[in-house]
Amino acid sequence: MRSLVLALLCGAAPAAAQVAADTGAHPIALAEAIQMARLNSPAAVQARGAVQSADAHVKSSWSTFIPSLTVNTSSSALSPATSRVNTTTGQLISGKWQMTQGFSFGLTLFNGGTQFNDLAAARESFGAAVAGEDAQNWQIAYLVKQQYYAVLAALEERRAAQAALDQATEQMKMSVLRVQARTAIKSDSLQSLVQLGNAQLAMLTAENDLRTANAALTRLVAAPRPVTAIPDEGNTDSAFVVDSAQLASLALGGPAVRQASASFAAAQSSAKAARGTWWPTLTASYGRNRVGADSVFTLSPDNYSYSGQVRFSLSYPIFDQWARQQTITLAEVAAANADATLRDARFAAQQSLVQYLGALRTAGQQVLIQQTSVAAAEEALRVQQQRYQLGAGTILDELTSQTTLNQARYLLIQARFNYRVAKAQLEALIGRPL
Repeated sequence: MRSLVLALLCGAAPAAAQVAADTGAHPIALAEAIQMARLNSPAAVQARGAVQSADAHVKSSWSTFIPSLTVNTSSSALSPATSRVNTTTGQLISGKWQMTQGFSFGLTLFNGGTQFNDLAAARESFGAAVAGEDAQNWQIAYLVKQQYYAVLAALEERRAAQAALDQATEQMKMSVLRVQARTAIKSDSLQSLVQLGNAQLAMLTAENDLRTANAALTRLVAAPRPVTAIPDEGNTDSAFVVDSAQLASLALGGPAVRQASASFAAAQSSAKAARGTWWPTLTASYGRNRVGADSVFTLSPDNYSYSGQVRFSLSYPIFDQWARQQTITLAEVAAANADATLRDARFAAQQSLVQYLGALRTAGQQVLIQQTSVAAAEEALRVQQQRYQLGAGTILDELTSQTTLNQARYLLIQARFNYRVAKAQLEALIGRPL
């Protein structure tokens, strides 16, 4: 019995020293963590790639209004056994090298407005990609904040575990002294021993939770070395006045709703472009070529013959196995789906706002209640400690007060975490800090 007590008492000192020792993780500010995650996250990289692809699509759509230009050149040796005459000059070219050079350009004059609608669809798709990147950045910020606050909670949990361990250690020493002085029974020291063991186990759990939370944060920000939160970052959180009407307006204009709105506009333009295939297509082109021949290979023969051509083309498919109608149907279905997605995004924003606001208010009230509970539990423990020292109270009363205080501390930590996460959810929903 005595050896076990000494072992636990000696084990409490290394545990406290372990808490004070540096864990090897580099403290990082919340803003820096969010910036690193937005730079390195695979989701952020994909969102930036989507914006670049959409921008390239806009440039490609603009280029359809510019005439196409083609330049060609070729050289061929004609067999001597072949009798060939240049039909333009009447020159015999058999057995000679023939050089052909030319250029041509073409332009679509009319195609039912398809070019304009394609350009509008591309620009709206670019807007949707930008809104999607913004939404993804805020989602990344929320995930980083959530994990950052989990690290803060783990740090607070470790401090609470250290305080509980110190209290259990002092109680164990007091119980042993009173048993030795025959002013308390042996079961007092045994109960204190159990309390001390539980406090040491809680300390080990808190340390493991902190290491796990640090590892998760390091992965999110893609840091080259382990990182952890700065404890003072949590002190910046304070209650703020919630304007429900203003938040409702901001939620309906949040990143997710903006992305859905731009996607719907792009789908509408694509449907208009598809319906433009019912109109004929009118194109114009011009080409000019020159042909020359020489007895040896050369890039510039002495004599050239020139020819040119201007061409207007009007085409209209009479029957194309309903391919045109299928394209129009698919585009209209995509527009209807985008409309439904936009409507659902607005309702989802309203639902999320109600949910997050309720969670924020509940967590804020829990923080206030738990702060009072901790203060009450600390006072109750102080009274029970004095009663036990004077012999007016039992060890069970004091240990019960210690357990109540420990639970109140952990509930306060959880309430603070819930409040911070609810606030981060609101910020991600409206796309701006609160």
